Amino acid sequence: MSRKADRQYQQTIRALSDRLVEAQTPIRVLDAIKWDEGVRLRFLAAGGRALPEVGREYYQRRPLSFDADERKQRFQQIERDITRQLGQFSPVGQIMRRMCREYRMVIRMLEARGTADFGLISQELYGSASDAFHAGDPTLADLGLMFSTFLDNIAGRGDLREEARNLSASEAVALLQARLNGVFGEADEPVVRVFESDGILADAAAGADYIKIRADARFSERDLRALEVHEGLVHVATTLNGKNQPICTFLAKGPPSSTITQEGLAILMEVIAFTSYPTRLRKLTNRTRAIHMAEEGADFLQVFGFYRDQGYSAEDSYSNSIRAFRGSTPQGLPFTKDLSYLKGFILTYNYIQLAVRKGRLEMIPLLFCGKTTLEDMRTLRQLVDEGLVVAPRYLPPQFSDLNALSAWMCFSNFLNHLSLDRVEADYANIL
Repeated sequence: MSRKADRQYQQTIRALSDRLVEAQTPIRVLDAIKWDEGVRLRFLAAGGRALPEVGREYYQRRPLSFDADERKQRFQQIERDITRQLGQFSPVGQIMRRMCREYRMVIRMLEARGTADFGLISQELYGSASDAFHAGDPTLADLGLMFSTFLDNIAGRGDLREEARNLSASEAVALLQARLNGVFGEADEPVVRVFESDGILADAAAGADYIKIRADARFSERDLRALEVHEGLVHVATTLNGKNQPICTFLAKGPPSSTITQEGLAILMEVIAFTSYPTRLRKLTNRTRAIHMAEEGADFLQVFGFYRDQGYSAEDSYSNSIRAFRGSTPQGLPFTKDLSYLKGFILTYNYIQLAVRKGRLEMIPLLFCGKTTLEDMRTLRQLVDEGLVVAPRYLPPQFSDLNALSAWMCFSNFLNHLSLDRVEADYANIL
């Protein structure tokens, strides 16, 4: 290919990529499916004894912020143009076509808010708690129960007391901003902004170049360390690395398939940076169990009771339960996005472990070059070699120097071959 033809090829990819990024701009899944404050207030005022009044008509009163039919047609046209201009078997074209299909499916899911189809499409996009990792392996629901058992065994220990949440939102903003400035730098203004926000469900949420802190939340020092690695070093860093792509700009935006990799990386970073803790793991495990309960027919009140039985306040139980039912109804199939945390952790961990086993260490940093999906990693390696994708600018220390990570994974690969049941029997007299 001549230099001129090569430049035209890159310009074609960039133009198609930019169209894809622009087309997804108005699609905001969490905004479209959230329940308003009135639902919460009425539920708590009734003592948590009546199902929230959310049905199909509730969502119809809250129309989408975009024309769904027009947007689906736009993605369809982009997909056709990708094939016409890049060919059927272009590796980068295959990634972009899959993204177009995913975004159309997301729109169909949002159109189905308050119906059974919403939950079914959610399972197609994010998976189900009944999914196994491999044939014959435990399911995500099994993993949730297993983790709960482990956590129950260490619950109540005085030496594992949770750190006091003595930092206000404003104090957390100042401390987290200082930490992220040290990671991303600051010129005339910070590369990543941290600020308080009302109306978010989680304690914190990351955007393209910012992290929002819920104004009424309180934090411990460990919480801030976890936010630094989870929201900052993974979610924000991969967005910035994607925006830094000169050609494949679509890597700055993540369809549902990238959510699994994103959340898996974020949980893995919490673990290897020693910022996670049992209460945090319990929160992730409970999300998986709540989704499994709803998939098995439990309604909102039963999931709410599940949280209340663990000692959560009525307010926190409501906030946790709503994550599984937003977009659906209090008796419908769940929104399964929260499976991404544990599912993504297992899949991403296995990917890194196998990359070390096979001597393909160069494949590991590619996880951070944007909003990536595991099934695209081999293609991304090819695109890097062709100069279509650039290496990530922002990498956590644990991934920029692979020495320690490789050593850990070498031990892990060996330990996987040991029978834990046999080890437990042998250690019975000393533990």
